[in-house]
Amino acid sequence: MARTDAYGEPMGKNSSARPKLKKGGLSAHVSLLAGPAYRKFASFEPTLRRVVPVLIISFLIILAVARLFSLLAWRDDIERSSRSAIALASLQVSAHIDRASFLSQSHDAPDSNSIKAMLDEARSALHISNAIDLVVADENNQVLTSSGIHNKGLKNIAEQISEGQPLLLFGDKAGVMEVGIDGEASFASLTHPTFMRNLSVLAYEPKQTIFAEWRKTASLNLTLFAGTSGVMLAILYAYFSQAARAREADDLSQQIQWRIDMALARGRCGLWDWDMVRGRIYWSRSMYEMLGYESQDSILAFGAVAAIVNPDDGDLYDIAKQAVAGEISQVDKVLRMRHADGSWVWMRVRAEVATEGDPHLVGIAFDVSEQHRFAQATAEADMRIREAIENISEAFVLWDAKDRLVMSNSKYNEYAGLEASALRPGVIRQQIEPLIRPVAFERRMANEHNRAGAETYERQLSDGRWLQVNERPTQDGGLVSIATDITQLKLHQERMVESEGRLMATIHDLSVARKGEKDRVRELSELARKYAAEKERAEGANRAKSEFLANMSHELRTPLNAIIGFSEMIQAGTFGPLGSDRYEEYINDIHSSGNYLLNVINDILDMSKIEAGQFSLDHEKIDLCPLINETVRMISLQAEEKHIQVHTQIADRLALHADRRAVKQILINLLSNAVKFTGYDGHITVRAHQTQAALFITIQDTGCGIPKSALKKIGQPFEQVENQFTKSHTGSGLGLAISRSLAELHGGTLRIRSTQGVGTIVCVRIPDRSAQSEITQAA
Repeated sequence: MARTDAYGEPMGKNSSARPKLKKGGLSAHVSLLAGPAYRKFASFEPTLRRVVPVLIISFLIILAVARLFSLLAWRDDIERSSRSAIALASLQVSAHIDRASFLSQSHDAPDSNSIKAMLDEARSALHISNAIDLVVADENNQVLTSSGIHNKGLKNIAEQISEGQPLLLFGDKAGVMEVGIDGEASFASLTHPTFMRNLSVLAYEPKQTIFAEWRKTASLNLTLFAGTSGVMLAILYAYFSQAARAREADDLSQQIQWRIDMALARGRCGLWDWDMVRGRIYWSRSMYEMLGYESQDSILAFGAVAAIVNPDDGDLYDIAKQAVAGEISQVDKVLRMRHADGSWVWMRVRAEVATEGDPHLVGIAFDVSEQHRFAQATAEADMRIREAIENISEAFVLWDAKDRLVMSNSKYNEYAGLEASALRPGVIRQQIEPLIRPVAFERRMANEHNRAGAETYERQLSDGRWLQVNERPTQDGGLVSIATDITQLKLHQERMVESEGRLMATIHDLSVARKGEKDRVRELSELARKYAAEKERAEGANRAKSEFLANMSHELRTPLNAIIGFSEMIQAGTFGPLGSDRYEEYINDIHSSGNYLLNVINDILDMSKIEAGQFSLDHEKIDLCPLINETVRMISLQAEEKHIQVHTQIADRLALHADRRAVKQILINLLSNAVKFTGYDGHITVRAHQTQAALFITIQDTGCGIPKSALKKIGQPFEQVENQFTKSHTGSGLGLAISRSLAELHGGTLRIRSTQGVGTIVCVRIPDRSAQSEITQAA
């Protein structure tokens, strides 16, 4: 038999894939020698072991086949005899009924009692077996009478007999058939009397009754065959057992060693035998497997083992010295040993010093790497739980079933007024309770959670703080207590009581104040008059502000035109070069700043004119397609710098009676805003279409969008949305306000729909006055 290692692999397989440890000496095992007689038997035994089972099994197979054919032939004879008896019984009963009817000289159909008498007389006279059931039915297949030991309680043979349609159609010509009567397989035959064709005689017998004796005999034969086979197999087993004893004598030591190695490997442990005098160590095979080295039937050198032991966990030389000196009698240590792949395996070594003869250290070693990792994981989980409990805002304490402290946090120490050293794990609860700070007030509350044994208290400490304490028993019989500081809740409740009192007082004051209602009405009328006067003065101030801004804008534009003009001359080098690149940079800044300030002043001037009512519209018929395309081309230069794609969807013919400059300014302001607030690689879509009464212009961008909270104020003068995007762009905030005002001056509207982070859609509606006048005239 091939030997295998502890993992079921043949020894020597994949041996080259595992490293080897250094051997300590030659093996001294000597094999047993068999005698001459045993050797002769051993040479003949393989052939005998192969022939004997074949002979015995062949004999059993031949015996089983012969008896099987005999039983099958007997069963066929029983079936033929039963079919013949059933067919003969139905024919004889039909003939008996014909004879009885002929003798009675009656042409009327007999009643059920007469047929019952005929049936009983026929069974008695013809000696029909009681195992065969006889049934007589009328022309509608309704059962008139029956006789037999099975008596199925048939009512209608057509409905209660399955697969018997040929019997009902052909009668005795169908012969004996196998049918189902109320779900039980039976052999049945049906005949019609010669003189009384309206009657049917059914004879049947269940297969279970027919083959009952055969089944008993078959069971007996099966039992005898099983017994014979068992005896023969027992003899065969005894022969093999006797033959195996000789082999077991040779393999006994190897088998014992194999079993030990298997048990040790499955239990993740190994055997040690350390000869401390000779410096040699014997390992079991499982030690090699646990450490990943190739198994060897040799004794290892002490140095080879010491080399794979982690020096931080102990020194084998010191252990050997102490054992030889008699200072220790046993060893129980946990140390790390290097695996063949370079990792460390935690091993627990337990051994005793054997003093018989040379001192040996004999014991076992367990692989406790999983336990070590589990202990580390448990310690880490325990540490995390303790840190979590320590950092919660509630006081926490846990007692075990014997009222010993398991865990608490600093909040509990604070509320209890105890030092941290007093609350050490394991201290008895009765020892701690006398030291806890007394409470000024305590009240037990109803259990809201309906938990068995759970209790809730409200306690007021001596310093005025309030605590809600929830205590609940644990599954192991302990007790967990959590205290929450509800001081603010109590103070809020007190303030609510005070507020309720003040509310009642206010209600009383209101009831008193109703008496002076007329005086208050008079005072309110006076306040309304003063409010109207103040409103008129504020409107006048607003008009003065608008006129002042308009005048100031005119005054500022004159010097700005000079600044811009002179800066353009300097840029062009009309009177010679500047001489320094820094001057060119400065003059470019002056020119761009002047243009920006001029645009702001123009916006302020336009807004002031609009608010002061001085902005007049020059209505004319405008072809909008060139106007929109021109505006898009102007803005496209700015869009290209940010790689923004501008798409247009404009109708072929767009005509409108409106102010050309106002419509162009609306488009420029809205497109400039779209480019300004759209990021790189964005999209802007301009759509324009006209209905019978108005023009609709829609500008959609994929910019930063406007928050919902800012949509209400956007479009007001000097209003901008402050976010991370607009902070990096300058502007007066007048563009949308001017566009809205210009649209409203035309009688139209400007609407904004935006989603923050998605984009903005601005829709301008400008009515066509000429179309409206035509509609009015037509009406």
